[in-house]
Amino acid sequence: MALTAESESRLYRSLRVAAGAAAHLVALGFPAAVAVLARPGSSLFSWHPLLMALAFSFLMTEALLIFSPETSLLRSFSRKVRVRAHWALQLLALLCALLGLAIITYNKHLNGKGHFVTWHGLTGLLAVLYAGGQCAGGVLLLYPKLMKNWTLAKLKLYHATSGLVGYLLGCASLMLGMCSLWFTTTVTGASWYLAMLCPLVTSLVIMNQVSNAYLYRKRSQH
Repeated sequence: MALTAESESRLYRSLRVAAGAAAHLVALGFPAAVAVLARPGSSLFSWHPLLMALAFSFLMTEALLIFSPETSLLRSFSRKVRVRAHWALQLLALLCALLGLAIITYNKHLNGKGHFVTWHGLTGLLAVLYAGGQCAGGVLLLYPKLMKNWTLAKLKLYHATSGLVGYLLGCASLMLGMCSLWFTTTVTGASWYLAMLCPLVTSLVIMNQVSNAYLYRKRSQH
């Protein structure tokens, strides 16, 4: 029996709610699992995976999900409150990422190892630098008059699009980190594949959210 347009819309909304709920669980569950594996405080290195997981899996994911119309934890609050929460989470994510980068750089220096010689290292460095640039670009949304030739709507669109690119870079860095010697010797078998799915799940949810926001803006302009 064919589905009506209304039932299709209801089904699609239900799927988005379920996917968003899964993203929330993964965003928190992945760093928690990394904390158990890394045992922060057991060594200098142990803080690196935890801080990066917190930055790109938990804080950044939640910062983006705040604007989800279905699964935002702050959807009952005003947009102004959600924007401020987004700023706070993004800044915390950047601080965690910078600290994680500083720790791994110093740890490699202590052990006489090369810096940024792997795809994981290079992608991680790029993700952290990009996150810094994205936060700086977000200032333009607070003071749109600085960009006289750009409308606020365009600034929001470009900020959301570039933010998605930065988020995917962070997720790629996490996935490459799970290919490292430390992770592959600690996590094996089906658990490794399950861990690799975590950034994929959140990436798909965030991509869907951003694309829907883009389509909504496009429709509202016509």
